[in-house]
Amino acid sequence: MHILISNDDGYLAPGLLALVKAIRPLGKITVIAPEQNHSGASNSLTLSRPLSIHRVAGGERDGFIFINGTPTDCVHVAMTGFLEEKPDLVVSGINQGENMGEDVLYSGTVAAAVEGVMFGVPGIAFSQIDRGWARIDDAAKAAHDIVAQMIAKPLSKEEGNATLLNVNIPNRPYADLNRWRVTRLGNRHHSQPVVVQQNPRNEPIYWIGAAGDAKDSSSGTDFHAIDDGCISITPMQLDLTHHARLAAMRANGWDRG
Repeated sequence: MHILISNDDGYLAPGLLALVKAIRPLGKITVIAPEQNHSGASNSLTLSRPLSIHRVAGGERDGFIFINGTPTDCVHVAMTGFLEEKPDLVVSGINQGENMGEDVLYSGTVAAAVEGVMFGVPGIAFSQIDRGWARIDDAAKAAHDIVAQMIAKPLSKEEGNATLLNVNIPNRPYADLNRWRVTRLGNRHHSQPVVVQQNPRNEPIYWIGAAGDAKDSSSGTDFHAIDDGCISITPMQLDLTHHARLAAMRANGWDRG
């Protein structure tokens, strides 16, 4: 079992190191992560400049590979020539902060797992609910258990699509992380307004506002599972087609070809 590990917080992030240590017993590990934090990078590729690849020598991150690009760059480069053979699994994280509901559309953590799936390799994205890395080793142990479950009982491909899981883990002791729920994505209220400040030249500058609070946190959602102290595991897919609307549009004469 060859596992490729990436993240979006950068190769120096405590969540990445904890994840690597936890799942190293499960197979051959290759770490390819961004040089710097790329939270919110989503599925962006770097196309305007070449990428540089470096390998850490010595210390507890010995052998880690880092790229001056995005999480998607890291997995894409790995899949398209840097590695001699494709890995069997892509694991991303552990992210500092939750990725629930619409967060998955912006998340670099999720994007790294998505990129593996686009190349036919199953992907799992791990995030810890609260920022600050509290209980990160406990979260990593829980991530180990989920990866081990994936290896022991792999989910079959549906219509040729590899499995994609989005996992959110509460900041709790490991003994409290034995309750897993398979969930759907909830959704949030609109984001908070932008924060307007002045630069030294008295020109306005804008910071993106905080994510909105949960709007749909009903039973079965990732928000509900987390509120109950459970790990949330959401199976996702890449097909964004609104199939019901597709049929309705055809029935209403939108097809003219």
